[in-house]
Amino acid sequence: MAQAALFADDQSVGQATDQREARASRRRTDGKPRVVTADRSQIELRPYDLDGLIRQSHPARRVWAFVEQLDLRKFYEPIKARANEPGRASTDPKVLLALWLYATMNGVGSARELERLCQEHRAYQWLRGGVPVNYHTLSDFRTAHPQAFDDLLTQMLAVLMAQGLIRLRRVAQDGTRVRASAGAGSFRRRPRLEEFLTAARQQVEAAKQSAADPQVPARQRAARERAARHRQERITRALQELEQIEAQRAAQSGGKKAKGEPRASLTDPQARKMKMGDGGFRPAYNVQFAADTQSQFVVGVGITNSGSDQGEATSMIEQVTARTGVQPAEYLVDGGFTSKDNVTDVTEMGITLYGPVVERGDQDPHQPRAYDSHAVADWRLRMATPQAKEIYKDRAATIERVNADTKTHRSLGRFLVRGMNKALSVALLNAITFNLVHWLHVGRNIT
Repeated sequence: MAQAALFADDQSVGQATDQREARASRRRTDGKPRVVTADRSQIELRPYDLDGLIRQSHPARRVWAFVEQLDLRKFYEPIKARANEPGRASTDPKVLLALWLYATMNGVGSARELERLCQEHRAYQWLRGGVPVNYHTLSDFRTAHPQAFDDLLTQMLAVLMAQGLIRLRRVAQDGTRVRASAGAGSFRRRPRLEEFLTAARQQVEAAKQSAADPQVPARQRAARERAARHRQERITRALQELEQIEAQRAAQSGGKKAKGEPRASLTDPQARKMKMGDGGFRPAYNVQFAADTQSQFVVGVGITNSGSDQGEATSMIEQVTARTGVQPAEYLVDGGFTSKDNVTDVTEMGITLYGPVVERGDQDPHQPRAYDSHAVADWRLRMATPQAKEIYKDRAATIERVNADTKTHRSLGRFLVRGMNKALSVALLNAITFNLVHWLHVGRNIT
């Protein structure tokens, strides 16, 4: 009997097992599942060192290594806080420069966005190194030092030439139109601008009179007066720019009455409406880049508010020569630069110009005309040769790459600053960043 009870048949054992599994299943489904959920009300203390935020091979470290080798005296000279003088310590320009270089490298062009990244992104926290920054400080630094940025580009080119990376045998130049920080509706004719100026002056006087009102807080009174004064200054600058526009149109029309009345922008008086790549007309600046075709490095930067590239080649050649101490032997441009005067001027500088010859009518454009100068005649004949056509292929492969990179991958898609000097600072910063990225890609030592 005991043996029979101890060793039950297989059927009874299976039934007992099924019953146990059924009871276990009911227990699992009756109660709630145990999980670890988020509790964002808790406070965590995380001790860490800033240097451990990023890996040793991180690009931010290479940007900092590059900045440490630069001569930044022109950035430090305007700082008024000195060793034994009273005043608050300023933010180190080295930190601000490194932040902007790394931000531009990653396509960030907004000072407010850079301020946010400095609080939330580890690479920017590492570059900041505990230094407090805000968007005002970042924005002011980027736009207040066009000459210092210009000097940085010259320093960079000197090191590149010392390493044998730039030889300047052949240089390509092109202009790219960058959207200005102004709306198309901000352009006004002279009568309307004069009305705005009268109203702005009245607002300034009203703001000054309200300064004696004790019921208005002093800070609010100062803000009102400052806003009214800035508006008056913008309208005054717009009228001054309008005079220049009228003079240019009169010179271009040859004494004939120009079609339509000229207009100037209230938002960015130095901006001009230009025809963009999509065929539309919008406020823009014409950014000029020059690059060495062999190494692909940018060697010259300029900016104008003219929609035409005519006359820009000679000034760029002079800039490149002054920066590097070397005058290019060959110069590659597109059809916007190849006016007869421009061809003659570049040739007289001892430089061989390569640029397309415009076809007009049924006559062969490469055959010299009776009224051509020797320089223009030689240029026509030269551009008909297979050798010149092969050399000219380097233009698009070099300078169009610079334009596409700075506008697509950096921060030159649209200017977020106003005024030609500020826009030049942004263009120079993009050129320096382009060279730095290319330098890192080449793999040579940047120190």
